[in-house]
Amino acid sequence: MDIQSTIENILAREVHFHFSKSWGPGGQNVNKRETKAELYFNIHDSNSLTFEQKQRLIDIAGHMVHHEEGILIMTCKEERYQNANKEKVIHHFKQVVNEAMTQPKERISTQIPQAEREARIMDKKFTSKTKDSRKKPKIEE
Repeated sequence: MDIQSTIENILAREVHFHFSKSWGPGGQNVNKRETKAELYFNIHDSNSLTFEQKQRLIDIAGHMVHHEEGILIMTCKEERYQNANKEKVIHHFKQVVNEAMTQPKERISTQIPQAEREARIMDKKFTSKTKDSRKKPKIEE
């Protein structure tokens, strides 16, 4: 299965939405309409993600994950309408899960070039001379 179909499967089966009243744009409409969209996703109980993907998702989502239960909660209350907020939170969820599902590239360590090493040593020598010039001269008796 590819990543996009897996994300769509997660959205269809494992994600729950909750709507509530919220402050923000919309004037008096926010006092009587439930426009705030909250997305709930239980990471630990997910059948669509591997253990490594779940760990990456927890690391990427950060403060949005309640670590005791492993539940990812994403909210959106920026728009005036419930559907717009729901679409925004779904879009953000897709981005986060997509990032967690893509395997990070391994970093190949490279050696520092000789010119770079020499420039760093010259810079250190210059700094050392500058600091030496700030010292009080020694008086010999």
